[in-house]
Amino acid sequence: MSITETPLYQNVKSHEKTSLGNLFFFENYIVAEFFEGVEINYNNFETVRELIKEHFGNDSFGLISNRINSYSIVITDAPLFNQCESLKAYATVTYSLFAERVFNVENYFFKFNKQNFNSLTDAKVWVEDTLTIHTRQSLN
Repeated sequence: MSITETPLYQNVKSHEKTSLGNLFFFENYIVAEFFEGVEINYNNFETVRELIKEHFGNDSFGLISNRINSYSIVITDAPLFNQCESLKAYATVTYSLFAERVFNVENYFFKFNKQNFNSLTDAKVWVEDTLTIHTRQSLN
């Protein structure tokens, strides 16, 4: 289910459409809905990185990958993606057993604080809670 079909959509601060998919920016996290069939690599992710930097600067943020479509990520680019120190919570929302298994494979390569969920609401709660905990820890 697209975020546009949920009550969460009313809190979107901005919506950006890129060649990879739709990005929905909230106060301290982003929901990404990548297009069917795209291949995401570090180079073609540049526009997304720039938009994230524009919206969050150097502040900590969360990312929810709402996997309503099937797409691929170039696993060999994982070390480059792993350099994003501001990303403190990475949630995926999957809607099939196959997508859950892809998430499990990605865990071997991507070193983010990751969790998988079956609903956007659960993913949002986890991301917000994780960011709150991180903020408290960095203040101490």
